[in-house]
Order: sequence, then C-alpha cells, then structure tokens
Amino acid sequence: MIWHCRGRLLDLSQHGVIMGILNVTPDSFSDGGKFLSVARACEHGLQMISDGADILDIGGESTRPGSQPVTEAEELARVIPVVSALREKTILPLSIDTTKAAVAEAALEAGADIINDVSGLRADKKMAEVVARWQAGLVLMHMQGTPLTMQIAPRYGNVVRELGDFFRQSIARAIACGVNPMSISLDPGVGFGKSPQHNAALLRDIGSFAQLGHPITVGVSRKSFLGWLAGSEQVSDRFWPGVALTSFCRERGGRIFRVHEPKPHCEALRMTEAILGHV
Repeated sequence: MIWHCRGRLLDLSQHGVIMGILNVTPDSFSDGGKFLSVARACEHGLQMISDGADILDIGGESTRPGSQPVTEAEELARVIPVVSALREKTILPLSIDTTKAAVAEAALEAGADIINDVSGLRADKKMAEVVARWQAGLVLMHMQGTPLTMQIAPRYGNVVRELGDFFRQSIARAIACGVNPMSISLDPGVGFGKSPQHNAALLRDIGSFAQLGHPITVGVSRKSFLGWLAGSEQVSDRFWPGVALTSFCRERGGRIFRVHEPKPHCEALRMTEAILGHV
C-alpha cells in the first residue's frame, strides 16, 4: 500500500493520511469565499498542516450540487498562485482538485504532486496523459452526471457493483495511458450523484473497493447526507458524524481522508489505528 506521487512514496500500509480541503472559490457549499486571497488561502493551508493535515487539496471550481462550471482561465487564476505560494512554504504533498488537463499541468508545473479528478478521467481525455507524463498521484473519483445535474434523481441497479465496474474500467484506462498503477487512489464520490441511501451503502461496503488493490480516498466532510442520517438540517450537526465516519472507514480499509477540519479527524484516525494495532 505505497502511493506514488511524483517521486514521493507515501506508505499507507499502517497509517492513513489526512487531506485538508482548501477551496479558493466563491461558491463552495460550506466555505465558499473564505479563502479567495492568496494570503488567506496560504494561512488556512498552513493552519491545516499544523492541525495534522498530511496533504493539502486545492480547488478552484465548486463541485457542489447544482454548481456551474468555470472557465479554464478563471480556474487557473484562482489556483496557480496558491499552489506556487504554498510550494514555497511547505514540503508536504499538494493536490489539485480539477477536471481540466491544462489546469492540472499548470499546477504540476507550479509544484503540485497529486491530481484529484472528480470526473474519474471522463471530463478531459488529456488528463491521464498529463498524470502519466508527470508521474503524479491520481485520485479517480466516481460521479454520476455532472455537478449541475448529479443530484437530480440519481439511480443505480446496485451502487456498489456499478462503482466497482467503473473503477476497474477507469484504472484500465489510466494504465493504458501510461499512468503508474501504484499512483492511483480510488474515491467512491460520496454525495456525487448519490442519494443518502446510496452513500450509506457505499460506506457500509467500502472494503470491497479496497480489495481492488489501490488506496481508498474518503470524502464525507460536511456533506448534506450526514445531516439526513443524523436527522438535522444544521450544517454544524454534520461535524461529529463526519469524524465518526473517518474512524469507521479506516477500520473498513480507507486510507486517505479528505476533510475540512484536520485535527479531530486526525485524532480519530490515530485512535482507530492504535486499536487496530497500527502503532
């Protein structure tokens, strides 16, 4: 369980890692507009590192349900200055959350190590070539539809089986383009074209995806289905259920946890690993 990310070797065999979410967007669902300036974004990124983040995931295009895409030029203007500035301030891995190959390449040139593609290589045919050329880490996420349409009556015959098939096809496509198999992580895309029941089924059986032989990325932080499961419409009530799921998913095989608040998730992760004997 070694994740290859542009020359970095992240050993996930015993310990999972926390990926801190850094949205430099005006319209992300829970923190849009908070970190638009380079200075504020860097300050928040460094605070997340201080709080236990092992990776920072920088995104310049909101993928909340119903969101509209932004132009390549706008996304570049938002993320590249932040990637460049953070690269000067930290040696930790940086991830770029994008579906555009040109944005991915520019971010890699600026110092990023990982491409987090919520489209699972489907949005831009050149993305796999960029990942292969730079030997970057790659998060392949599943999404049904697009952010604009994904939560309009999502439907599956068997969500776990269909995602397993999707991952096998996406892995094969990436490898055919020259991507190192050991650079690939899989993200079931909780909340991306799934009902609360679909999300629960995926999390319940997340170990089946771990059996595909790639690290599993889990992103549930602050998502609305947590409120549905908890019986609350308050965003603040999604916090502890999300922390609980970090512990649950680590026990079931998850390795990379994409979160807004690293400290409590890191504490839950380490406690779970201690109980599992990974000390």
